[in-house]
Amino acid sequence: MNTTEFLMITSAIVPDRPAIAFEGKKYTYAELNERSNRVANALAGLEVQKGDMVAILQVNCNEHVEVYNAVAKLGAIFIPLNFRAKADELEYMLNNCEAKVVFTGERYVDILNSIRPQLPKVQHFICLESKPEGTLNYDELLAAASPEEVFSEIDDDDVTILMYTAGTTGRPKGVPLTHSSFSTYVLGNVTPVDIEIAETNLLTVPLYHVAGIQAVMAAIYGGRTLAMMSQFEVKDWMKTVQQEKANRAMLVPTMLKRVIDDPDFDKYDLSSLRVITYGAAPMPFEVIKKAIEIFPGVMFINAFGQTETASTITSLGPDDHVITGSDEEKAKKLKRLQSSIGRPMEDVQIKIVDDQGNEVPTGEVGEILAKGPRVMSGYWKDEEKTAKALTADGWLHTSDKGYVDEEGYIYLAGRGDDMIIRAGENISPEEVEDILYAHPKIEEAAVIGVADPDWGQEPKAIVVLKKGEAATPDEIMEFCRQRLSSFKRPRYVAFVDELPRTSTGKILKRILREQYGEPKND
Repeated sequence: MNTTEFLMITSAIVPDRPAIAFEGKKYTYAELNERSNRVANALAGLEVQKGDMVAILQVNCNEHVEVYNAVAKLGAIFIPLNFRAKADELEYMLNNCEAKVVFTGERYVDILNSIRPQLPKVQHFICLESKPEGTLNYDELLAAASPEEVFSEIDDDDVTILMYTAGTTGRPKGVPLTHSSFSTYVLGNVTPVDIEIAETNLLTVPLYHVAGIQAVMAAIYGGRTLAMMSQFEVKDWMKTVQQEKANRAMLVPTMLKRVIDDPDFDKYDLSSLRVITYGAAPMPFEVIKKAIEIFPGVMFINAFGQTETASTITSLGPDDHVITGSDEEKAKKLKRLQSSIGRPMEDVQIKIVDDQGNEVPTGEVGEILAKGPRVMSGYWKDEEKTAKALTADGWLHTSDKGYVDEEGYIYLAGRGDDMIIRAGENISPEEVEDILYAHPKIEEAAVIGVADPDWGQEPKAIVVLKKGEAATPDEIMEFCRQRLSSFKRPRYVAFVDELPRTSTGKILKRILREQYGEPKND
């Protein structure tokens, strides 16, 4: 099944149901389908054909969803660009994919104009709001285009989205994802549209991130209303939940922490929420523990995946977030909640291997490898990186370290390049970070390894204190010493105002190592 059928089916079954609610406007499924058809016919008039590349540079908006569906209907390939990217990164991505058309928000016209002479393949720029010199206007194209349904020869294995990774090291890598990459997950995990069941899904994750795209696909197939936010802001998020009576939401850990810590949390009616999915970065135990307490009746799901896997490959489900049973069962669930990413999805195989590629015994740490129909076939135009990422028989190196227990639950033990090795002992940064988050004075924390002539590496804590608090390195280290094995406690502490993060909340350990990699207190 290709993804264009999701919208076609849902618009036929519930044409008058709101598909998108965005900034005071609502579009029904019939309207979404018609607008997507108009965009598709307009693009066809610009000679966009099957296999051509169409990019978009804009924050979340209804046009983002319309353009994707239009591009997919033509059998072309959609490239959602990171709107936080710098000019040289945009130039690289647009030339790497050889984009033919670029849709852009008005705020990004200047940056695109600055690199326009270096983009020989781009034939048309289309502005979503206005009509600056040298661009076409989105609304004018829609008004002049036919609303008739567009049909193309599309194979389930055709690439539908080329998504660039965050590029925390080196150039962004293009990940080609097929129609079946998304439909396999959606068909296996989402209840199809039902005339009698209406839900609202609040979307804040950016649509250049695979989790955002997955959420859109799931919502359309399930006939849900997408309440979209252009970007996350905590009070706007709570206001939107209240106004739209949102039932589902996905938050990265940083977002969830800001919500539950906001002083106005109790002023909003968030009782409509039934499911909160979180992921994209490690979740501090104290954050999820508090969230469970203050969102009674909400089901939590920890979704773990990568761009290269079309998002979720393992999940820790709602039952795993309910701490009940015998003392032994409670202890087991608490451990899972602290560091487990759950069990593999039905269409995914997972194995843990050592440096030689051999599977390790249960409970032993190694690299997590994944295999399945949703895993990419390789990076775009990069055989060297593809060879490093994929084995000959299709196993993806995730670069995440972890282990599996006797019940098949997988536990993270850090990224491959984040693992701290002290005198031959592996130290998981996440384990130390969870302890640091329990300190009453600490707002945020990250742990890196720094060189040591005797031990190889020592843990160093990078700490953001809560507003108005003061602490010493000795105080932080002693707190950890009382709660961790001696070799795991930080030997150095750096106090900072904020931690560097990607747009989806992942802490940039590479930058921390560059700035605070000396074995000293800062």
